[in-house]
Amino acid sequence: MRFKEAYEGWHVGELTQIEAARLLGMCDRSFRRYLARHEKFDMQGLIDKRIEQVSHRRVPVDEVMKLVALYSTQYEGWNVKHFRSWYRREHQGSRSYTG
Repeated sequence: MRFKEAYEGWHVGELTQIEAARLLGMCDRSFRRYLARHEKFDMQGLIDKRIEQVSHRRVPVDEVMKLVALYSTQYEGWNVKHFRSWYRREHQGSRSYTG
């Protein structure tokens, strides 16, 4: 069920906050937080702003391209563990498996 439908059901008195929250799969406290944001900002207040932020751990594109080129030209067929240890030792790489 979407928030708008649960909100309307609660607003007209057909649902309690607890029932509306359960229909959405959340606790009643989260539903009250959603209500406050909805009343202040309308539906735009419900958008998760964390999705718009760029991770501080994100690797620059040029570094990724350099790594891919290095692997595909000199180290093709190596597994990740061996390539990473060689990359750190010979090319002074500082990245881990995940970034």
